[in-house]
Formats: sequence, structure tokens, C-alpha cells
Amino acid sequence: MMRRFGAPKQRNQRYIPRPGAYAILATGQDVLITHQGGAFDEYQLPGGGIDMGESPIAALHREVMEETGWSIRNPVRLGAYRRFTFMPEYDLWAEKICHIFAAIPVRKVCPPLEPDHSAIWSDARTASKILHSAGDRHFVQTYVRDL
Repeated sequence: MMRRFGAPKQRNQRYIPRPGAYAILATGQDVLITHQGGAFDEYQLPGGGIDMGESPIAALHREVMEETGWSIRNPVRLGAYRRFTFMPEYDLWAEKICHIFAAIPVRKVCPPLEPDHSAIWSDARTASKILHSAGDRHFVQTYVRDL
């Protein structure tokens, strides 16, 4: 059974499965995270939804580029977790299946392509405290400790 982080599934609420791929991009004890401003105002691991017919690895490369402007290489799957949440930008209740990868940041190609996103280098301890998702915080704490 996949570990759940965050709020439990609400009774009588229909959830749409929403798989996503997210990256821990570490250099030493620093990690590249994103800040999504605007209505969200939260720190996140770079990544996002896997589109229909898209592989998790292709989604990971695309989402990291869109949210940070960085190219990556050598993604390795670390695990996955689920969380139940309302996604106001899509007006839907989602069962997010979050596939977490470690990858090597190669180079900054461009500024973030998504509106209200900025790429931020943070030490792993700080990132593991400020990331919005408890699942993301757990994976950063576990992965960086294992380096």
C-alpha cells in the first residue's frame, strides 16, 4: 500500500486520479525548489502532472523545465506517495499520486516558463521545512540524509 501524506480521503467525495512526477535536484546539501506565487504562495518540488500518454520521465523533464528553466539528467525513481486535495486551478478533487525522482541539475536554460514560478536554491534542511507538501518534505529529508 502506498503511503499517504496530508488529509485523509473525505467520505462521499469523488476524487480524480492525478499522477505526477516531481524532482529532488540536489547539489551537495542544496536543492532546487520552486516558489509558486500568486494565489498559491507556496514552495514545492519542481514537477507536476503526467499528461495522458506521457511517460513519468518525459513529464519530469517537461515540468522541471517549465517550473525552473533547468535541464536535468539521470533521473532515478525514489518512490511515491498519495495525497487527497482540492485543486482550485482545475476545479477538481484529486487523488494525487506523486512519483518522486532524484535527478542531476545540468544547467539553467531559461527563466521559468510557468507564470508566478521562480526557481530557488535552498539548503536541504530549510527546504525540508518550507515545502508545502508533507510528502515532499519527507522525501527531501530521507534522500538528503542518505547522500
